Amino acid sequence: MLQFERFILENGLRVIVHHDDTTPMVALNILYDVGARDEDPKQTGFAHLFEHLMFGGSVNIPEYDEPLQMAGGENNAYTTNDITNYYIQLPLKNMETAFWLESDRMLSLAFGEKSLDTQRKVVSEEFKEHYLNKPYGNAWEHLRELAYTVHPYRWMTIGKELKHIEDAQLEDVKAFFFKHYNPLNAVMCVAGHVTTEQVKQMTEKWFGPIPAGEKYVRNVPVEPPQTAARAKTVYADVPLDALYKTWHIEGRLHPGYYAADLITEIMGNGFASRLYQKLVKEEQLFSNISCYQTGSLDPGLLVVEGKIVEGKSIEDANAAVEREMQLFVDKGVTADELQKAKNKIEAMIEFEDMALLSRANNLAFYELLGDAKMINEELGRYQAITPAFLQETARNVLRAENSCTLFYRKNIPVTQAADSFADQNTKS
Repeated sequence: MLQFERFILENGLRVIVHHDDTTPMVALNILYDVGARDEDPKQTGFAHLFEHLMFGGSVNIPEYDEPLQMAGGENNAYTTNDITNYYIQLPLKNMETAFWLESDRMLSLAFGEKSLDTQRKVVSEEFKEHYLNKPYGNAWEHLRELAYTVHPYRWMTIGKELKHIEDAQLEDVKAFFFKHYNPLNAVMCVAGHVTTEQVKQMTEKWFGPIPAGEKYVRNVPVEPPQTAARAKTVYADVPLDALYKTWHIEGRLHPGYYAADLITEIMGNGFASRLYQKLVKEEQLFSNISCYQTGSLDPGLLVVEGKIVEGKSIEDANAAVEREMQLFVDKGVTADELQKAKNKIEAMIEFEDMALLSRANNLAFYELLGDAKMINEELGRYQAITPAFLQETARNVLRAENSCTLFYRKNIPVTQAADSFADQNTKS
């Protein structure tokens, strides 16, 4: 069980302190309650853009990385549709450097046209490299648009379209920063060989003077229940046909989320999973296949994806996936099968908690969800899932009318396309 203490500054910054006297390092994690779901549909990609801008210098510190490297530290960040997370790890004796750096960029970035233009180009190149030019790179763009009709999960974290980043203006970027990146909208966790009093004094010194800002009130459209199966076919220059299927699941704090996660563990996580054993090894329809869920705070997706073996029919592969998912609905799981999945999740949780940075990250995340003590209750939520509840969840989730299917096909060869066109003309 992870031990921690918490306090809140007058400006609203929530702080978690986790003591670990076995390490000479300290981890400082700042989690901002902003992600791609908080963006204007006409100006998407801003949360991810800030992941880059936050390293471009702040109001009193022109270079972020240099002083951190001199202090023996390392840092990174990531953005999702729900959150933006920044973290530092450095020797305990240089801990104040992390407070100095993070507080200054929370106070204000050094906004300028040059910095914006530089990072705009970086993100644009990332967009092109990973989503436009990479095989299957735009699959999730199609999937999100297929699965969501009103919720902002319908666009990718990097943005709905490249033009939104290319057209980002300095005033729009400033407004987004001061709306979201303030003490009221952040959780900080400090983990290492520290005392709460040490952390409190340092936090008051560096973060206390920062204005609280206005509390951001999220008003995200609720995705209506899906009432009919959806499907889409796209063609691209890829080596193999690929199949992507999704089903809507409950949000992060609902018991159904934990049941859905266990379903993915049983169906498609690893070589021993049902889908791999049946559809890759036995029937040889797929060269690889996986099943997972998106981990979204709001209701997310259970996903099956896989590459089709050359010469096999993508329609047959889709029918086989639907058959195996229906078998789960009809027959459920054995107690042993469910316990094995729970054991794997327990091992994963324990492995994560071994790393100081992971503990700092997770404590901040659960505090953002509602209470950091939930980190010690997570395994119990999985353990509470019974075979009956798992089957009931499968019955509710794995319905045809709740599904979306993306058939991602190889480009039709020119000769084949010409023959097909000639056949159609002959028939008409």
